[in-house]
Amino acid sequence: MMRLKLLLLLCVASMLLSACSHVYAPAMYHQDIAYQPKPSSFDAKSSQTYASVGLNNYTGINYTDFLTSGQVNLSEGHRFDNFNVAYGAFGVFGDYQYSGSKTDANYFSDKFFGAVGARFSANAFVTDGNVDFRFIGIEMAYSHEFGDYASYRQELLQRGGYFVDPRTDLYTIGLTTEVLFHSRNNTGIQHGIRGFLGTTLGYNDLEDSYYHDQNLDARFFRNYFPKISYFITFKNYFATAEAGNNFFIRFGYKF
Repeated sequence: MMRLKLLLLLCVASMLLSACSHVYAPAMYHQDIAYQPKPSSFDAKSSQTYASVGLNNYTGINYTDFLTSGQVNLSEGHRFDNFNVAYGAFGVFGDYQYSGSKTDANYFSDKFFGAVGARFSANAFVTDGNVDFRFIGIEMAYSHEFGDYASYRQELLQRGGYFVDPRTDLYTIGLTTEVLFHSRNNTGIQHGIRGFLGTTLGYNDLEDSYYHDQNLDARFFRNYFPKISYFITFKNYFATAEAGNNFFIRFGYKF
């Protein structure tokens, strides 16, 4: 009988521990950076406006939570002598699906989240034949999250005993490099491949709780994240596909 009680006690403790070890992070964490189109040296116009819509799928910090969102983007791109710059705004509407057990006291199936933000991108480039080599690039993004999931994190923070990053304002910065080229004898069809490595700035409450015993190597690979992007344009239409800890596709029009 005592052995049965001990097993039951261990099971209950295990369930409580698994519920409390769930991490609640911002929905836009490492997701506010996205490819910023810019006029190439092959384009007739040195300044263009880009409008697009996209779909983003990714996992949360727990890797089993699943987030999906739609996004609208509007940006301006400018080309100067061996220098490009772009800036724009975006809006996000998404769904956060929780992976925890239905027996968790704080269980929910899904919660709405939204965000608005702005992005900035700049790079130097040189042209060789049908290729623009874009190097020494910098990308920055700001996002403000709102919705049910953001409010829920604030509620858990007030309760105490949960691993929560309550931030709703994120600032991300990183470096990029890109190769952009046009099809032979057709400057209207262009392809680009861009690499990004960046980090989200600011204090994270989880550093002193959930991650407090991580070594420097683990902290580096958690805080700095890469993304790879593919860009294609056909006349005035363009599309992007991005992958890192997510998969993001976008379709748009430039004018």
